[in-house]
Amino acid sequence: MPNKTSQYILGTAANLLGFCLIIITSLHIAEKTQSNLIDEFASIVAALLIFSCILSFASLKTENIKKEKMLEQIADILFLTALAGIMAIVLYLAIRIWNK
Repeated sequence: MPNKTSQYILGTAANLLGFCLIIITSLHIAEKTQSNLIDEFASIVAALLIFSCILSFASLKTENIKKEKMLEQIADILFLTALAGIMAIVLYLAIRIWNK
């Protein structure tokens, strides 16, 4: 049984991981990390995306059907959680900009 979503999760999670790392790096360059929670949120999201990438890659490489399905489901859940985290970061930024 071929993977349905692992190949898409792997590519998209890797791209979003780069996005999170750009956020973290830019906040550290601007020295805004002491008063800002965004880098902590982005770090958590980045960790979720890393694990999602690893599990989706493992799902693509395994030949055990049960293990493949389990790894793919866990990667999918982690990816969805990371997307929710990115949405929380965007909402947090929107609220901070709106209240200025």
